[in-house]
Formats: sequence, C-alpha cells, structure tokens
Amino acid sequence: MIIYLTPFNIVKCKDTRARTVHLNKLKNVYRASKDNLNTLFIISDTSVKNSITTSITHIQREQTLITKATYHAMNISSTEAELFAIRCGISQAIYITIIVVTDAIPAAKRIFNMSCHPFQLHSIAISRDLRIFFNKDPRNSITFWDCPSDDEWPPYHLVDKESKTSKFYPTQQNVLGL
Repeated sequence: MIIYLTPFNIVKCKDTRARTVHLNKLKNVYRASKDNLNTLFIISDTSVKNSITTSITHIQREQTLITKATYHAMNISSTEAELFAIRCGISQAIYITIIVVTDAIPAAKRIFNMSCHPFQLHSIAISRDLRIFFNKDPRNSITFWDCPSDDEWPPYHLVDKESKTSKFYPTQQNVLGL
C-alpha cells in the first residue's frame, strides 16, 4: 500500500505475501541510487534495552556511508528515539530525493500528525526542517520505506544489528557533586 502525501510518500507493505515484491522494489530503488547523485538514503533503527534507547542512523549517498550517528538516551520511548533519528537525518539533507528506511512507519506518520500528541515537539521540528528542504527546490521529495527487521535487507539489517548490539556505559554521577 502506498499513501501519497505529495511531495511525501510512505511505502508500507502490510501483506506478508507481498513482502518479497516490496523488498525487491526497495532493492531496485537502492540499486538505482548508485548512479543518482541527488538521492540520499537515511537508514535508521532503534532498540531499547534496560531503559536505554539506542538509535543508529546511517546516511548514504551512492550506496556509500557518508555519516553514521549513534544516539543513546535513558527513559524515552522508541517512538521518540525514532523521530529523533529521522529528524537528525533530515536536518542534514541537501539532496533532491530523500529516502528514509525504517521499521517505524507509525512513528514516521507522527511527523504529519498536527494534532496534540506526546511527540509533538519532534513533529514540529521535523516539519520545520522539511519546510526548509522543500522551499529550496520544488523537485525535492521524501519517501519513507517500511523495512521490518526480519526482512534482512542488508543495509537495514546492518543498522538493526548495530542498534541491538551497541554498548552504552553511563557515567555515574558523583553524589557529592564533586
């Protein structure tokens, strides 16, 4: 199922029988980006372990990693962390086509939800970044691709694995304030 929110697209596959076709389409888009200098892939995933949320974002151009960001936070939801990771990727976008690959399409849909919700601050910030992005060039577009972790599409699988195995060692605050 594709929901068109021009110039936004959300490509989500709900039917497990159609997942192979969906994944092949994503692979074709990714393959085509090798020769397209104006396409930026933002591949992000989040995991929560022991109240520590880890978000990993890979930003790729021409199938080459240009930026990798790792974020750790305590006591936040995975939705909030996903929105933050998407926001960080979009804020760096200077290309005509942005493709965000995530397993958190419900979180991505929050970006376009202007009603009150707990993640509204992220939605407003992302909307501001997108407004700047779209005002730069009328050809600019963004597409969100659903990629569940169990599909094991190699670029996403790498990010998913990193988010689940990333180590975070919080520093202990000195009780005396010293």
